[in-house]
Amino acid sequence: MMRYTLFFLIAFGQTTLYSQSISSEAVLQKAIDFHDPNGNWKTFNNAFTVEMTTPNASKRTSNISINLPAQYFKVEATRDTVTTVYEVYKDKCSMTYNSVVLDSAMAKSKNMSCERAEMYKNYYTYLYGLPMKLEDPGTDINYPVEKRVFKDKTYLVLKVTYTEAVGSDVWYFYFDPKSYEMQVYQFFKTDDRGNLISDSGEYILLTGSEEISNIKMPKIRAWYYNKDDKYLGTDTLLK
Repeated sequence: MMRYTLFFLIAFGQTTLYSQSISSEAVLQKAIDFHDPNGNWKTFNNAFTVEMTTPNASKRTSNISINLPAQYFKVEATRDTVTTVYEVYKDKCSMTYNSVVLDSAMAKSKNMSCERAEMYKNYYTYLYGLPMKLEDPGTDINYPVEKRVFKDKTYLVLKVTYTEAVGSDVWYFYFDPKSYEMQVYQFFKTDDRGNLISDSGEYILLTGSEEISNIKMPKIRAWYYNKDDKYLGTDTLLK
C-alpha cells in the first residue's frame, strides 16, 4: 500500500518528548473522535470529487467512489480531452479510456493496468481514510508522542511505521494540540538497512475540511518535497 510515489517534506524543527502528558493511543483516539465522531469510516459508502492542480500542467478532476462494505472502488479522472476509469470490485478490475472498455493489451498501450487500479484504490482510501486508517493491521504507532514546532505552529506528532508487507516508509502525523485535528503529515523513504533518508519524501499541509458521510476530511492538501520545500501540487476536495 505504501510503495507508490506520492507528492512530499522538510526538516523537523524543534522536537520534545510529550509522553508524560498523553499516550499515542489517546492522541489517535482523540483525532479519530474529531474526524469521525460517529465511527462511520468502517461502513463508508459515498462519492466525492478531487481537483488536482500542479505547476505547468492542466487540472485533473477525479470523481471517486468508495464502498468499503462491498469492497468496491472507482475513480474517473479527466484531464484535457482524456478520461480514464479504473474500477475495482473485490479481486476484479476493469478499465476504460474515453468510454472504450479496455482489454489487457489495449490497457497496456494506454499505460493502464490492474496494478495501477489497485494502487489508486489504496492511495485514495488511505489518504481520505486518515486518521482512521492508522488503526489498520500492519500499522505500528511509535511511542512516545512528540511535541514539535513546524511552520511556526506547535503540534502533537505521531511517528508511524509499517510491517514489511505494508510498506517501508516512515510517516509523521501532526495534530492540533487542542482540537486534535490532523493538519500536517509527511513521509520519508528508508534505505536497505531501514534507516530514514532525511532528504527524501514529502510533506502535506492540510487546510479546511469537508464533511462526507459525517466524516471531516481535509479540503485542501498542498504537497511539497522535504528536501527543498519545492511545491508539487494541490488536491482540493469537492462534495
